[in-house]
Amino acid sequence: MDAKSATTAPHGQHLIAGEWVGAEGNFTSDPATGPAFAYATGTVTLVDRACRAAEEAFETYAHVSRDDRAAFLEAIADQIEARAEAITAIGTLETGLPEARLQGERGRTTGQLRLFAEHLRKGDYLDRRVDPALPDRRPAPRPELRMIQRPVGPVAVFGASNFPLAFSTAGGDTAAALAAGCPVVVKGHSAHPGTGEIIAEAILAAIQATGMHKGVFSLIQGGRRDVGHALVTHPLIQAVGFTGSLAGGRALFDLCAARRDPIPFFGELGSVNPMFLLPHALAARAAGIGAAWAASLTMGAGQFCTNPGIAFVPTGAEGDAFVTATRDALAATGPQIMLSRGITAAYHDGVAHLSSRASPVLTNLGEGREARPNLWQVDAATFQSDTTLAEEVFGPAGLIVRVDDTDQMLDLARALRGQLTATLHMDDDDSDLARRLLRVLERKAGRVLVNGFPTGVEVADAMVHGGPYPASTNFGATSVGTMSIRRFLRPVCFQNIPSNLLSADLA
Repeated sequence: MDAKSATTAPHGQHLIAGEWVGAEGNFTSDPATGPAFAYATGTVTLVDRACRAAEEAFETYAHVSRDDRAAFLEAIADQIEARAEAITAIGTLETGLPEARLQGERGRTTGQLRLFAEHLRKGDYLDRRVDPALPDRRPAPRPELRMIQRPVGPVAVFGASNFPLAFSTAGGDTAAALAAGCPVVVKGHSAHPGTGEIIAEAILAAIQATGMHKGVFSLIQGGRRDVGHALVTHPLIQAVGFTGSLAGGRALFDLCAARRDPIPFFGELGSVNPMFLLPHALAARAAGIGAAWAASLTMGAGQFCTNPGIAFVPTGAEGDAFVTATRDALAATGPQIMLSRGITAAYHDGVAHLSSRASPVLTNLGEGREARPNLWQVDAATFQSDTTLAEEVFGPAGLIVRVDDTDQMLDLARALRGQLTATLHMDDDDSDLARRLLRVLERKAGRVLVNGFPTGVEVADAMVHGGPYPASTNFGATSVGTMSIRRFLRPVCFQNIPSNLLSADLA
């Protein structure tokens, strides 16, 4: 499918090492609007074929120069942009996302590829270290030691439901692995297979244009759990990237750990991204913070992993004003289409769960694949006694926890599980409390914000998108930004190796 045939039926095949391949079984897409299409269903046999091709490609791709690898990433970005209209056309049909959102996400995806290309050329990510030989050292000489980061091998990537571009076929995990020198096998998400197919076409075109080994990338569409199981347990796969639910991610994490040779699982699993409203900020601008929170909660129907789902708010008149402002702003927000029927059903279940345990401020389910905003509040004691209130509800849902005093706010912060983000709303007069909270929250979250909202993850060198479990399965890593490349590298020390045997990066 090209830009001129955006409404043409997709071919519905898998891409395995440069070849479009069908399968005996098919599944049918479930778009938000427009016609449904048939796609070949993934199989364990296809997984094995793709992994073997990736291992064959690794023998050469791991040693491709940084300049050539950077050019490959830039070629992928160029080929994605060349298919911009087709991507937007089918992406809006499949996901229900507006054109502007998909265009922005496409720009984020191509921008990330180009950022990684620039980062490769600088070479800093290699973390090269050299200890020269000390042959005359006493009592024992020291050999020459050279250390560099090297790619780990073929990587499996699971496409995300909520980001059909930025966290799927050519998204952050794929881009980082390819930048590191690792071939990638992607299991596409069945919520947007047509979008994934076009992106795979773009990657194939980049492979052909730059002369890369065809096994450097494969896309397997759909498939039952046995396909995912086969991918993470395949002996040639050396790492896994995943963005999705806590339950699904934990199951894959356990599979990786149970292998004969365990491998790292880099899973971003979920977060409630708590906000703490400090007293002076609340007194000064309760209504403004409430309206802005409502906008953040409902952005993209709340289908962001950084959606700030819980606000800790002092009791009293200022806190009441915040609740009222949030409710009024949410009530003015119309229904939004969610990304899939499964996500919609999970959101409705979450709404029902919170409605049975918290006091409703605004509740409305919507119909079909629609989502409407919902808001509840509880006192701190209730929140502390019911751990299910701290679980993520994926969608435009907010929970307000009313806090009696400073000590209680600190206790609530200390009791939180791992988060992607945490936010402080403060004024200068809140600095003492903010300082105490910051010391707690830096242990709980990968990113801490002041007077902002976490929906919107900048792709930059300093960004951290990760956090302690259950936000992610490896809190020392990030899935966004240039440091994400390090997930798919490992340090290797070369001792007394002749310079003519070393790579150009280390010689």
